[in-house]
Amino acid sequence: MMLEDLFQSYVTVALMLVLMCILVSLFFRSRDKRREPPGPQPLPLLGNLLQVDLKRLDRSLVDVRNVFLSKKYGSVFTVHLGPQKVVVLAGDKTVKQALVNYAVEFGERYVSPTGHDLSGSLRNGVTFANGESWKEMRRFALTNLRDFGMGKKAAEDKIIEEIQYLIEVFQRHEGQPFSSAQSMNYAVSNVICSIVYGSRFEYSDEEFRLMVDRANENFRLAGSPSVQLFKMYPLIFQWVSNRMRLKRNVAENRKQIKKLIGILQETLNVQMCRGFVDSFLAHKQKLEDLKIPDSNYNIENLVTTASNLFVAGSDTTGATLRWALLLMAKYPQIQDQVQEELSRVMGSRQVRVEDRRNLPYTDAVIHETQRLANVVPLAIPHKTSRDVTFQGFFIKEGTTVFPLLTSVHHDESEWESPNSFNPCHFLDTEGKFIRRDSFMPFSAGRRACPGESLARMELFLFFTSLLQRFRFTPPPGVKEDDLDLNPAVGVTRTPSPHELCAVSREGIQNE
Repeated sequence: MMLEDLFQSYVTVALMLVLMCILVSLFFRSRDKRREPPGPQPLPLLGNLLQVDLKRLDRSLVDVRNVFLSKKYGSVFTVHLGPQKVVVLAGDKTVKQALVNYAVEFGERYVSPTGHDLSGSLRNGVTFANGESWKEMRRFALTNLRDFGMGKKAAEDKIIEEIQYLIEVFQRHEGQPFSSAQSMNYAVSNVICSIVYGSRFEYSDEEFRLMVDRANENFRLAGSPSVQLFKMYPLIFQWVSNRMRLKRNVAENRKQIKKLIGILQETLNVQMCRGFVDSFLAHKQKLEDLKIPDSNYNIENLVTTASNLFVAGSDTTGATLRWALLLMAKYPQIQDQVQEELSRVMGSRQVRVEDRRNLPYTDAVIHETQRLANVVPLAIPHKTSRDVTFQGFFIKEGTTVFPLLTSVHHDESEWESPNSFNPCHFLDTEGKFIRRDSFMPFSAGRRACPGESLARMELFLFFTSLLQRFRFTPPPGVKEDDLDLNPAVGVTRTPSPHELCAVSREGIQNE
């Protein structure tokens, strides 16, 4: 009987110890939970998927009708996309504070399963890589892109040359409705190709067309609901058709880029580099001649970096220009003011970058297009590099972070009419152009777009040159109000398929 009592007492003590451990664990977990950013209660496995729209995730996170709105949870909050926990940063001040003042803590790149598919290797390139390899490639890319004219007159001349080819394409339609999507993408892609490879391609070049079309299709595929589900449940959705097509596109483009690099390698003259690829190959050869080991300078890294630059320099700028033309057709009174200013200040002379300061209204329209179009609404996701306490919340190392650029460009406390197309956002009472701190289309901090200066130059020169020569209108029988400003499905916000008429202004003026 004594042994039985002793056994029961041991069991009782053991159960009490287990219960105490559970209570202590729950206590500390609840304390951690209080310190972590708040958010809606997730369901097992599903997380908050029933509360978001995978076709427009950015809108789900800021829509005034949605429970995720920062007015409910604050400017730093948590959502669960399936099993993945994500911290969302909303609002101008919060996003800027995180990316600029906490640049190191929020400066890592989160790479989803789709990112693995797109990158080829997570160690290579400038988009998805982290660590020393990324630092070296970003430094090398920035230095050499500047050397080959990015943001300088050399690039300006390349852009103006390309504009003439695009104008010829538009003129062939003789004022009849057409889609500018492909020709605009080819023109913008050619600018970055001339800097990366040292030469442009003819629009009729089949390999070039396929390379551009595949890259742009991948933006659509990466944003499709099935690929979004693959990101969250890779084992279950790895065979979905959109993901397999995306992988094939990446493989084909890498194959084509390797071929282009091989041709340049055969004709390389280290004393006279034609573009970024030549510069990389020359540096690689120099290291080999000096017997200096550097694993960053290899062909696979060059292929990935060239691919990153090509993709980054194509889709987003092309999409922004298409939004600009669509908005001009939808708001003809604004187009009138742009063309009046261009005619008054420039006449028929080719616009140059230095003319920007004399074209404040036109500059304001371009900036407002970037704000409203909001082409990269979520930025490319970040990841915390270390544990960080931010605005009173504890965020663990390795946490996925969405800097919500949509919330910056539609912040009601910063913009007078955030949901309307209003160029006056960038003009003072005297009509002079003003910069706005809450303007962040190229993101900010360590991961800001390395091609910002080139993109700004392209947007200004393409837009002004096209508006000098053409009047953009809806197709016959379509009213301005009927033009659709809802974006197509994709990881970037591109206009839905549409047609416009590009009517020669010479013809209008002669009537």
